[in-house]
Order: sequence, then C-alpha cells, then structure tokens
Amino acid sequence: MKYQGRLLFAPAIKPPEPLEGSVWCFAFRGRELLVKGDGDLPPLEELDAAGLDSTRSQYLGTLGNVHCYSAELPPDAQPPVGMRFRDLRTLFGSLDPDKHAVAGRAVQIVAWDRSHQHCGACGEPTGAAEHERSRACPRCKEPMYPRLSPAMIVAVERGDEVLLGRSSHFPPGIFSVLAGFVEPGESAEEAVAREVWEETRITVKDVRYFGSQPWPFPNSLMLGFTAQYESGEIEVENDELEAADWFHVDDMPTMFPGSISISQWLIQDFLERHRK
Repeated sequence: MKYQGRLLFAPAIKPPEPLEGSVWCFAFRGRELLVKGDGDLPPLEELDAAGLDSTRSQYLGTLGNVHCYSAELPPDAQPPVGMRFRDLRTLFGSLDPDKHAVAGRAVQIVAWDRSHQHCGACGEPTGAAEHERSRACPRCKEPMYPRLSPAMIVAVERGDEVLLGRSSHFPPGIFSVLAGFVEPGESAEEAVAREVWEETRITVKDVRYFGSQPWPFPNSLMLGFTAQYESGEIEVENDELEAADWFHVDDMPTMFPGSISISQWLIQDFLERHRK
C-alpha cells in the first residue's frame, strides 16, 4: 500500500496573512499542467517573469512548508520558452509524487471552479464560500461542492489465478483488473459484484476492501477490493471490455508498467501472496 502514515499536504481555503515562504503554482490550460522541459514545476518567479495571466486562481494549502495555488490559464495560452503543457498522465515518474498528488487535486478544483461560476438551476452568478471549498447561488442558496465520483476496482481471484480484462482504449496487448463507477443508491461492494457480472458474467463472493487512490481522470476516487470467484464462465458481450480471461500467477499477460496506480498495487499484491 502507498499510504505511509504521513500527510504532507494540508488543505486550506484561504492563504495566511501575510503570506510568507515559498510558493508553487499549478497552472493549467484545460487539463494540461505547465511544466519545465524536465517535467518539474517551474519556479513561481519564472511564471511571473513570463507575464502569464490567469483567468482564476485558488489557494490549495501547503505541501510541507510550501504554499500551493492552482491557476486556470486561458485556452489559447502559450507556454513560455523552456516550458510546455503536459497531461498529468504523462508526468508520472518525472514530476515528484507529492507534487503530482497536489496537481491531481488542483486540476479538479480548477475544473470545478470554472464550471460552477453560474447556478445550474437559475443561471445566477455564484460566489465562493469563506470557510469551505464550495460555491453557492445567492438566489437558490444551494452549496455546490467539487464533484467526486466513487469508482470500484477489483482483483477477482480463483486460487492461483486472477481475472483480468482489456478495454479497447488500452495500449495493444495490455490487461488489467476490472473497474467501474458506483451507481446512485449502491454500496461499493454491490458495485463490485454488479460490474464483474456485467462485464464477464462471473459471480463473486468474499468482497474485501483493499485501499483507495484519488484518480483525477477526471474526478474519481478509486476504491480497491479483492474478491473470490464463486461461479460462472467468462462471457464478454458488452461495450466495456474487448477481452477477459483468467491468468495464472506464473503466466501473466502484459500489464501497465510501474507502480503508480491502485490497479498495479492490486496485481502486485496478488502476485506477492501467490508466488512461492
């Protein structure tokens, strides 16, 4: 598991006055983060010197002793010399993991703030709350919080085998564990059983919580589980998967490289427990 018992990031709504110390700015054009050529964050003084104008900015809190802001740049913003815009998915491994985690938080807050400038019911301009991360319509009075979509991801085991599937949007030959969104009125455990059934016609039992990971692609909280095979034969007749199969611990397919996502943690956990 990736949680090490330490929380370096302390979220906050308002910056302290006076603001002292170092500052990082996570500046986004759409969902692309402005970074240096090596994939790291540029110093704030370089952003200031480049004269970049943000549409909106938000104070996020502190990472260690460094203040963090998110900033929304115009759609036509161009990167200063020596910098470029990169999707967060491509920055795994080049951007420090703690910074990447804050960037994942930042891109969601930027998108939420941009899309909630007006009330969805009456069109009235909204205002930011002072003591929590929300916006509200002065007419409807309803608070609008950043959206979070819970999703489940599960390693289904059958003895020394694990159930893996491949989606049409995966790179060629890649397989991974099954995942899907939790529906309204459904527990995460119920979502596990439903998604596995819908995608493969396999029924499961002994669903157990494994861990979680925020996943800002776009606004998910991934809830990881393990489960045991109960019955059924694999049938793939849906739009979710193009293939699925049982894979023995000693004969695994090509999988996503690295160890950055909960899907990889689940598979690594399976391999560690079953390899002799």
